Amino acid sequence: MTLAVPAHAAAPRPLVMHVLYSFDVGGLENGVVNLINHMPPERFRHVVVALAQCAPDFCQRVQRSDVEFISLHKPPGHGIRLYPRFYRLCRQLRPAIVHTRNLAALEFAVPAALAGVPARVHGEHGWDSSDPGGTQRKYQLLRRGYSPFVHRYVALSGQIESYLTERVGIAASRIERICNGVDTLRFRPASARQAVAGSPFDDPDAVIVGTVGRLQTVKDQLNLVRAMAIARAQGEAGARLRLVIAGDGPQRAEIEAEIAATGIGDITWLAGARSDVPEVMRALDLFALPSQAEGISNTILEAMASGLPVVATDVGGNAELVAAGETGALVPAQDPHAMAQAFLRYTADAALRQSHGAAGRRRVERNFSIDNMVARYTRLYEQLLRPNGAR
Repeated sequence: MTLAVPAHAAAPRPLVMHVLYSFDVGGLENGVVNLINHMPPERFRHVVVALAQCAPDFCQRVQRSDVEFISLHKPPGHGIRLYPRFYRLCRQLRPAIVHTRNLAALEFAVPAALAGVPARVHGEHGWDSSDPGGTQRKYQLLRRGYSPFVHRYVALSGQIESYLTERVGIAASRIERICNGVDTLRFRPASARQAVAGSPFDDPDAVIVGTVGRLQTVKDQLNLVRAMAIARAQGEAGARLRLVIAGDGPQRAEIEAEIAATGIGDITWLAGARSDVPEVMRALDLFALPSQAEGISNTILEAMASGLPVVATDVGGNAELVAAGETGALVPAQDPHAMAQAFLRYTADAALRQSHGAAGRRRVERNFSIDNMVARYTRLYEQLLRPNGAR
């Protein structure tokens, strides 16, 4: 007896080429890792192309052995000099889908189209540090200029979706809104605050505030340091506060100088880049995100999944994640006094920390599961590969 093999089962799995500026520690990059790790392997193959570099340590977070990582080592400036190489790469690997992410990678939709890639997707995850509010006209015009080479856009927040339609001029029918998802098994609450390797803080009466992210201007850890210094000076509650800043980046020296200038070196731990972010989260009592601009923040979702209340600046998609007064607090960007007051409210009220942290966990489980995110991307990719799907 001979069994018929369905045509789709005999066909090779389509290849998705993920193109981004750098494949290293960061929220956008974590989203790519989560997507590759959780997408059913029988549906798609994947390759990651970094215009700059794929960091070897970060690549190890991808748990599939069939994923290739390619670094193009792009020099500063326009990427047109890499077009021939990228064209040849597309012709060699024959991806079914090229998925670029953020403005730095958008221009590579051009050589992908010239190489005959059937479907080109572009994701907008958040604002660049040189255009934190998405207000600069030249970047809007750049996005508009490249739009004929893109079949479908993915906006990670309502604000970004509105930006694409209202300022860039992309038709709403070409945009999918897919929020990040978080791994709720990896990021989970601790029954009590846990110690983490290297931490100098072991006082059970302390309230540990922490953040995780690249040390760069748009993330504004300087504002967080200033807020902590203001809060520390406010009596008994302020004296209980401790600060953990996990991450590394170009602003580290400036942050170190600000810590010294504000006199909070004794209550601050610069933890550096960490591969154990879930454990870092479980070593905190309160999560802070002081960014000047954000899309949909992976770290906010990870903190909420870890059962932490969140104090975040009211920028970008943060208000779509943090339910103010229910799972955390939203404060104006670059306002250290407002952030300090939020810290003090949570420091003085352990029950509030617990209730808001538990509500954040429930919100993530209900609205931001990684399974939902993966299912949405899978449907999008499969739709684009149907006949006429990329038109």
